[in-house]
Amino acid sequence: MTPHEMSVDEAVDRAVELATGGRRTVLGIVGAPGAGKSTLARRIVVAVDDALGSGTAVQVPMDGFHLSNAALDALGRHDRKGAIDTFDADGYVALVRRLVGAGEPDQADGHGPVVWAPDFDRRVDEPVAGSIPVPPSTRLVVSEGNYLLDDSAPWATLRDLVTETWFCTVDETVRVDRLVGRHMRHGRDHEAARRWAVEVDGVNAARVAPTVIRASRTVRT
Repeated sequence: MTPHEMSVDEAVDRAVELATGGRRTVLGIVGAPGAGKSTLARRIVVAVDDALGSGTAVQVPMDGFHLSNAALDALGRHDRKGAIDTFDADGYVALVRRLVGAGEPDQADGHGPVVWAPDFDRRVDEPVAGSIPVPPSTRLVVSEGNYLLDDSAPWATLRDLVTETWFCTVDETVRVDRLVGRHMRHGRDHEAARRWAVEVDGVNAARVAPTVIRASRTVRT
């Protein structure tokens, strides 16, 4: 069965609704490279904070669990960066589990531990540890990435941890054009940018696409 499709505006309204519950919600946003996951996640965080107060929502990207470039070089995987085996999957799942547990009602008074999450700095193309604070008072954690609905271990564990997982859908031409522009902004010429978008990102997109059947909802971005 195809998941119910939402517009971006409907998705934002739904996120605000999720954030008003008594327990912390972890919302997963998944999709192929260039599908607009990070843009949607940022928009949701801004909208939720505007509606319910600053700090109500926090964005925690899966990209913070990229293996470092040095590690990818050592493993011989740098030319496939972004593939499922270029992430610390167990570390990411462990963080999501901590984020769920740290939001239990008895810790929502703001006196529990802050969970520190890594970010990803596109300027240097590296993960940055301990960059994103998630206090116990945060009601909505938005985490986006390619493989949140993958059925391999340990990724499949995420479906029992997150409250909902939304799949971003977009026209293929738009998606590839976004990727080419992104890669060019970070130093590749047009030919190299398009080659990476089609040959490397394209392989990852093909793996992500079938996972839409496991999404709670889809969002047209």
